Amino acid sequence: MINRVLFYNSGGGLGDAIQILPLIDTLKKELKNTEFSYLSAHENHFNSSLIDFDCEINTLNIGIKYFGFRWWHSLIVKKRLQDRNVGRFDLIIDFQSKIRNSLLLKMIPHNYFISSCFNFNLSKPRLNIKKEKKINNTILNAINYISKTHYKLSEYNIDKIDKKFYLESEKLLPKNNYVGFSITQGNVYRKKEWPFDNMVTLCSKLRQKNKTPVFFIENKNKELKNKIQKLIPDSLFPEHESNLSSPALVTCLGKRLDFAVSIDNGIMHMLSLAKIPMISLFGPTDSEKFAPEYKNSIVLDSKKLNNTKDISSIAVEDVLSAAKQLNY
Repeated sequence: MINRVLFYNSGGGLGDAIQILPLIDTLKKELKNTEFSYLSAHENHFNSSLIDFDCEINTLNIGIKYFGFRWWHSLIVKKRLQDRNVGRFDLIIDFQSKIRNSLLLKMIPHNYFISSCFNFNLSKPRLNIKKEKKINNTILNAINYISKTHYKLSEYNIDKIDKKFYLESEKLLPKNNYVGFSITQGNVYRKKEWPFDNMVTLCSKLRQKNKTPVFFIENKNKELKNKIQKLIPDSLFPEHESNLSSPALVTCLGKRLDFAVSIDNGIMHMLSLAKIPMISLFGPTDSEKFAPEYKNSIVLDSKKLNNTKDISSIAVEDVLSAAKQLNY
Protein backbone atom coordinates (compact mmCIF):
# COMPACT_ATOMS: atom_id res chain seq x y z
CA MET A 1 0.00 0.00 0.00
CA ILE A 2 1.22 3.47 -0.89
CA ASN A 3 -0.24 5.93 1.61
CA ARG A 4 2.47 8.62 1.67
CA VAL A 5 4.40 9.91 -1.34
CA LEU A 6 7.13 12.54 -1.41
CA PHE A 7 8.12 14.36 -4.61
CA TYR A 8 11.57 15.96 -4.71
CA ASN A 9 12.22 18.54 -7.42
CA SER A 10 15.39 20.60 -7.16
CA GLY A 11 14.55 22.76 -10.20
CA GLY A 12 13.43 26.25 -9.26
CA GLY A 13 11.61 27.35 -12.42
CA LEU A 14 7.91 27.26 -13.18
CA GLY A 15 8.66 25.24 -16.30
CA ASP A 16 10.26 22.47 -14.23
CA ALA A 17 7.13 22.20 -12.09
CA ILE A 18 4.65 22.43 -14.98
CA GLN A 19 6.49 19.70 -16.86
CA ILE A 20 5.80 17.14 -14.10
CA LEU A 21 2.20 18.30 -13.58
CA PRO A 22 0.71 15.52 -15.78
CA LEU A 23 2.52 12.82 -13.77
CA ILE A 24 1.46 14.28 -10.43
CA ASP A 25 -2.10 14.66 -11.68
CA THR A 26 -2.05 11.03 -12.88
CA LEU A 27 -0.83 9.68 -9.54
CA LYS A 28 -3.33 11.74 -7.56
CA LYS A 29 -6.11 10.16 -9.61
CA GLU A 30 -4.73 6.62 -9.35
CA LEU A 31 -3.81 6.78 -5.66
CA LYS A 32 -6.94 8.50 -4.39
CA ASN A 33 -6.40 8.15 -0.64
CA THR A 34 -2.70 8.91 -0.69
CA GLU A 35 -1.06 11.87 1.03
CA PHE A 36 1.27 13.73 -1.37
CA SER A 37 4.06 16.01 -0.23
CA TYR A 38 6.55 18.15 -2.13
CA LEU A 39 10.13 19.01 -1.21
CA SER A 40 12.17 21.42 -3.26
CA ALA A 41 15.32 23.46 -2.97
CA HIS A 42 13.03 26.35 -3.88
CA GLU A 43 9.34 27.09 -3.33
CA ASN A 44 6.44 24.71 -3.89
CA HIS A 45 4.95 26.31 -7.01
CA PHE A 46 1.86 24.09 -6.81
CA ASN A 47 0.74 25.98 -3.71
CA SER A 48 1.78 29.42 -4.96
CA SER A 49 2.22 30.47 -8.61
CA LEU A 50 0.55 27.33 -9.99
CA ILE A 51 -2.25 27.05 -7.43
CA ASP A 52 -4.89 27.87 -10.07
CA PHE A 53 -4.12 24.55 -11.79
CA ASP A 54 -5.85 22.88 -8.83
CA CYS A 55 -3.07 20.43 -7.99
CA GLU A 56 -2.42 21.31 -4.37
CA ILE A 57 0.26 19.24 -2.67
CA ASN A 58 1.51 19.49 0.91
CA THR A 59 4.81 21.29 1.33
CA LEU A 60 7.41 19.36 3.32
CA ASN A 61 9.42 21.95 5.21
CA ILE A 62 12.40 20.38 6.97
CA GLY A 63 14.01 23.72 7.74
CA ILE A 64 17.05 23.30 5.49
CA LYS A 65 17.45 25.94 2.81
CA TYR A 66 18.30 24.55 -0.66
CA PHE A 67 18.13 21.02 0.69
CA GLY A 68 20.31 18.60 -1.21
CA PHE A 69 22.84 21.09 -2.56
CA ARG A 70 25.37 20.87 0.31
CA TRP A 71 27.01 17.77 1.78
CA TRP A 72 26.81 19.23 5.30
CA HIS A 73 23.02 18.81 5.14
CA SER A 74 23.70 15.17 6.02
CA LEU A 75 24.83 16.28 9.48
CA ILE A 76 21.51 17.87 10.42
CA VAL A 77 18.79 16.25 8.31
CA LYS A 78 18.06 13.40 10.72
CA LYS A 79 17.48 15.74 13.67
CA ARG A 80 15.38 18.14 11.58
CA LEU A 81 13.15 15.26 10.51
CA GLN A 82 12.75 14.11 14.11
CA ASP A 83 12.02 17.64 15.37
CA ARG A 84 9.25 18.01 12.77
CA ASN A 85 7.92 14.48 13.27
CA VAL A 86 8.10 13.85 9.52
CA GLY A 87 7.84 10.08 9.74
CA ARG A 88 8.29 7.51 7.01
CA PHE A 89 7.22 7.76 3.36
CA ASP A 90 6.02 4.75 1.42
CA LEU A 91 7.52 6.20 -1.77
CA ILE A 92 9.99 8.97 -2.55
CA ILE A 93 10.22 10.16 -6.16
CA ASP A 94 13.39 11.98 -7.15
CA PHE A 95 12.94 14.14 -10.26
CA GLN A 96 16.55 15.33 -10.50
CA SER A 97 19.84 13.67 -11.49
CA LYS A 98 22.61 14.87 -9.14
CA ILE A 99 24.15 12.04 -7.09
CA ARG A 100 24.75 14.28 -4.05
CA ASN A 101 21.12 15.42 -3.94
CA SER A 102 19.86 11.84 -4.33
CA LEU A 103 22.07 10.49 -1.54
CA LEU A 104 20.93 13.21 0.85
CA LEU A 105 17.31 12.65 -0.15
CA LYS A 106 17.66 8.94 0.64
CA MET A 107 18.31 9.88 4.27
CA ILE A 108 14.59 10.60 4.62
CA PRO A 109 12.96 7.34 5.88
CA HIS A 110 11.17 5.45 3.10
CA ASN A 111 10.09 2.05 1.83
CA TYR A 112 10.64 2.68 -1.87
CA PHE A 113 12.90 5.19 -3.58
CA ILE A 114 12.76 6.01 -7.31
CA SER A 115 15.57 7.95 -8.92
CA SER A 116 16.93 7.70 -12.45
CA CYS A 117 20.21 9.09 -11.10
CA PHE A 118 23.26 6.89 -11.67
CA ASN A 119 21.26 4.57 -13.95
CA PHE A 120 18.74 3.71 -11.18
CA ASN A 121 21.47 2.30 -8.91
CA LEU A 122 20.36 4.59 -6.09
CA SER A 123 16.76 3.41 -6.30
CA LYS A 124 15.27 1.07 -3.73
CA PRO A 125 15.00 -1.57 -4.99
CA ARG A 126 17.51 -1.13 -7.81
CA LEU A 127 15.67 -0.97 -11.08
CA ASN A 128 16.48 -2.60 -14.38
CA ILE A 129 14.40 -0.41 -16.66
CA LYS A 130 15.10 1.88 -19.58
CA LYS A 131 15.64 5.55 -18.85
CA GLU A 132 13.53 7.59 -21.24
CA LYS A 133 14.06 11.16 -22.33
CA LYS A 134 10.83 12.39 -20.76
CA ILE A 135 11.07 12.22 -16.96
CA ASN A 136 7.33 11.56 -16.55
CA ASN A 137 7.55 8.37 -18.62
CA THR A 138 10.66 7.21 -16.77
CA ILE A 139 9.14 7.69 -13.33
CA LEU A 140 5.81 6.11 -14.24
CA ASN A 141 7.58 3.07 -15.71
CA ALA A 142 9.50 2.72 -12.44
CA ILE A 143 6.32 2.94 -10.37
CA ASN A 144 4.65 0.30 -12.53
CA TYR A 145 7.72 -1.93 -12.18
CA ILE A 146 7.83 -1.67 -8.39
CA SER A 147 4.09 -1.87 -7.69
CA LYS A 148 3.22 -4.26 -10.54
CA THR A 149 0.64 -1.80 -11.87
CA HIS A 150 -0.16 -0.58 -15.36
CA TYR A 151 -0.81 3.10 -14.83
CA LYS A 152 -0.86 5.20 -18.00
CA LEU A 153 0.22 8.81 -18.11
CA SER A 154 -2.77 11.08 -18.65
CA GLU A 155 -2.71 14.63 -19.91
CA TYR A 156 -3.41 17.41 -17.47
CA ASN A 157 -7.11 18.28 -17.70
CA ILE A 158 -7.35 22.04 -18.24
CA ASP A 159 -11.06 21.91 -17.47
CA LYS A 160 -9.94 21.97 -13.83
CA ILE A 161 -8.99 25.63 -14.30
CA ASP A 162 -11.54 28.08 -12.92
CA LYS A 163 -13.95 29.38 -15.58
CA LYS A 164 -13.09 32.98 -14.74
CA PHE A 165 -9.78 32.54 -16.60
CA TYR A 166 -11.56 31.31 -19.72
CA LEU A 167 -13.99 34.23 -19.60
CA GLU A 168 -11.13 36.67 -19.12
CA SER A 169 -9.20 35.23 -22.06
CA GLU A 170 -12.26 35.59 -24.31
CA LYS A 171 -12.58 39.22 -23.24
CA LEU A 172 -8.90 39.94 -23.85
CA LEU A 173 -8.73 38.14 -27.21
CA PRO A 174 -12.28 38.31 -28.59
CA LYS A 175 -11.50 37.85 -32.29
CA ASN A 176 -9.55 35.41 -34.50
CA ASN A 177 -6.19 35.16 -36.28
CA TYR A 178 -4.00 35.61 -33.20
CA VAL A 179 -0.42 34.29 -33.06
CA GLY A 180 1.25 34.08 -29.65
CA PHE A 181 4.90 34.86 -28.92
CA SER A 182 7.05 34.20 -25.88
CA ILE A 183 10.57 35.54 -26.24
CA THR A 184 11.97 36.01 -22.71
CA GLN A 185 13.98 33.41 -20.83
CA GLY A 186 13.78 32.67 -17.12
CA ASN A 187 17.23 31.11 -16.77
CA VAL A 188 19.72 33.93 -17.39
CA TYR A 189 22.68 31.56 -17.55
CA ARG A 190 21.80 30.01 -20.92
CA LYS A 191 21.42 32.01 -24.13
CA LYS A 192 18.00 30.77 -25.16
CA GLU A 193 16.53 33.95 -26.64
CA TRP A 194 15.93 34.21 -30.36
CA PRO A 195 17.23 37.49 -31.92
CA PHE A 196 14.73 40.30 -31.50
CA ASP A 197 15.19 41.45 -35.11
CA ASN A 198 14.10 37.99 -36.26
CA MET A 199 10.93 38.32 -34.21
CA VAL A 200 10.15 41.71 -35.76
CA THR A 201 10.66 40.30 -39.26
CA LEU A 202 8.52 37.26 -38.48
CA CYS A 203 5.67 39.41 -37.17
CA SER A 204 5.84 41.56 -40.30
CA LYS A 205 5.52 38.46 -42.49
CA LEU A 206 2.60 37.15 -40.45
CA ARG A 207 0.82 40.51 -40.54
CA GLN A 208 0.73 40.12 -44.33
CA LYS A 209 -1.46 37.07 -43.64
CA ASN A 210 -3.73 39.11 -41.35
CA LYS A 211 -2.30 37.58 -38.17
CA THR A 212 -2.23 39.69 -35.00
CA PRO A 213 0.87 39.22 -32.78
CA VAL A 214 0.11 38.49 -29.12
CA PHE A 215 3.05 38.76 -26.73
CA PHE A 216 3.23 37.08 -23.34
CA ILE A 217 5.24 39.58 -21.30
CA GLU A 218 5.11 39.93 -17.51
CA ASN A 219 3.56 43.11 -16.17
CA LYS A 220 6.83 44.12 -14.55
CA ASN A 221 8.63 44.05 -17.93
CA LYS A 222 7.19 47.32 -19.20
CA GLU A 223 10.41 48.38 -20.92
CA LEU A 224 10.33 45.36 -23.21
CA LYS A 225 6.61 45.87 -23.86
CA ASN A 226 7.22 49.46 -24.94
CA LYS A 227 10.07 48.38 -27.21
CA ILE A 228 7.92 45.76 -28.93
CA GLN A 229 4.97 48.14 -29.20
CA LYS A 230 7.16 50.71 -30.92
CA LEU A 231 8.53 48.25 -33.50
CA ILE A 232 5.34 46.19 -33.89
CA PRO A 233 2.56 48.79 -33.35
CA ASP A 234 -0.42 46.44 -33.72
CA SER A 235 0.83 43.88 -31.18
CA LEU A 236 -1.24 42.90 -28.14
CA PHE A 237 -0.20 42.32 -24.52
CA PRO A 238 -3.20 40.69 -22.81
CA GLU A 239 -1.53 40.19 -19.42
CA HIS A 240 -1.07 43.97 -19.19
CA GLU A 241 -4.80 44.53 -19.75
CA SER A 242 -6.06 42.21 -17.01
CA ASN A 243 -6.44 42.32 -13.25
CA LEU A 244 -5.88 38.57 -13.19
CA SER A 245 -2.30 37.41 -13.00
CA SER A 246 -1.75 33.67 -13.21
CA PRO A 247 -0.09 31.00 -15.37
CA ALA A 248 -3.60 29.56 -15.68
CA LEU A 249 -4.63 32.70 -17.56
CA VAL A 250 -1.74 32.14 -20.00
CA THR A 251 -2.95 28.58 -20.63
CA CYS A 252 -6.49 29.80 -21.30
CA LEU A 253 -5.25 32.63 -23.54
CA GLY A 254 -3.41 29.95 -25.50
CA LYS A 255 -6.76 28.46 -26.52
CA ARG A 256 -7.56 31.74 -28.30
CA LEU A 257 -4.49 31.51 -30.57
CA ASP A 258 -4.13 30.02 -34.04
CA PHE A 259 -0.64 28.95 -32.97
CA ALA A 260 2.28 30.11 -30.83
CA VAL A 261 6.03 30.57 -31.22
CA SER A 262 8.11 30.22 -28.07
CA ILE A 263 11.62 29.67 -26.85
CA ASP A 264 12.26 27.07 -24.13
CA ASN A 265 10.75 28.74 -21.07
CA GLY A 266 7.89 28.58 -18.59
CA ILE A 267 5.38 30.14 -21.00
CA MET A 268 6.07 27.34 -23.49
CA HIS A 269 5.04 24.79 -20.84
CA MET A 270 1.96 26.81 -19.83
CA LEU A 271 0.77 26.94 -23.43
CA SER A 272 1.58 23.27 -24.00
CA LEU A 273 -0.98 22.30 -21.33
CA ALA A 274 -3.65 23.59 -23.74
CA LYS A 275 -2.21 21.41 -26.54
CA ILE A 276 -2.34 24.29 -29.02
CA PRO A 277 -0.35 24.27 -32.29
CA MET A 278 3.10 25.49 -31.29
CA ILE A 279 6.56 26.05 -32.71
CA SER A 280 9.26 25.73 -30.02
CA LEU A 281 12.74 27.15 -30.62
CA PHE A 282 15.67 25.40 -28.94
CA GLY A 283 19.37 26.20 -28.79
CA PRO A 284 21.54 25.20 -25.79
CA THR A 285 18.88 23.18 -23.96
CA ASP A 286 17.82 19.59 -24.69
CA SER A 287 14.73 19.59 -26.90
CA GLU A 288 14.18 15.85 -26.55
CA LYS A 289 13.98 16.26 -22.80
CA PHE A 290 12.08 19.54 -22.48
CA ALA A 291 10.09 20.15 -25.68
CA PRO A 292 6.31 19.63 -25.71
CA GLU A 293 5.38 16.32 -27.32
CA TYR A 294 1.94 16.14 -28.92
CA LYS A 295 0.25 16.52 -32.30
CA ASN A 296 0.84 19.96 -33.87
CA SER A 297 3.88 20.60 -31.69
CA ILE A 298 6.84 21.40 -33.93
CA VAL A 299 10.34 21.70 -32.50
CA LEU A 300 13.09 23.68 -34.25
CA ASP A 301 16.38 22.77 -32.61
CA SER A 302 19.50 24.61 -33.81
CA LYS A 303 21.62 21.60 -32.81
CA LYS A 304 19.72 19.40 -35.24
CA LEU A 305 19.13 22.01 -37.94
CA ASN A 306 22.55 23.65 -38.01
CA ASN A 307 24.79 21.59 -35.70
CA THR A 308 25.18 24.46 -33.24
CA LYS A 309 23.78 25.46 -29.85
CA ASP A 310 23.34 29.00 -31.13
CA ILE A 311 19.58 29.54 -31.30
CA SER A 312 20.08 32.58 -33.53
CA SER A 313 21.02 30.19 -36.36
CA ILE A 314 17.31 29.32 -36.68
CA ALA A 315 16.10 31.49 -39.56
CA VAL A 316 12.80 33.30 -39.94
CA GLU A 317 12.12 31.12 -42.97
CA ASP A 318 12.50 28.02 -40.76
CA VAL A 319 9.68 29.28 -38.55
CA LEU A 320 7.50 30.25 -41.52
CA SER A 321 8.00 26.78 -43.02
CA ALA A 322 6.91 25.24 -39.71
CA ALA A 323 3.84 27.50 -39.69
CA LYS A 324 2.93 26.14 -43.13
CA GLN A 325 3.08 22.63 -41.71
CA LEU A 326 0.47 23.79 -39.20
CA ASN A 327 -1.60 25.11 -42.15
CA TYR A 328 -1.01 28.77 -41.27
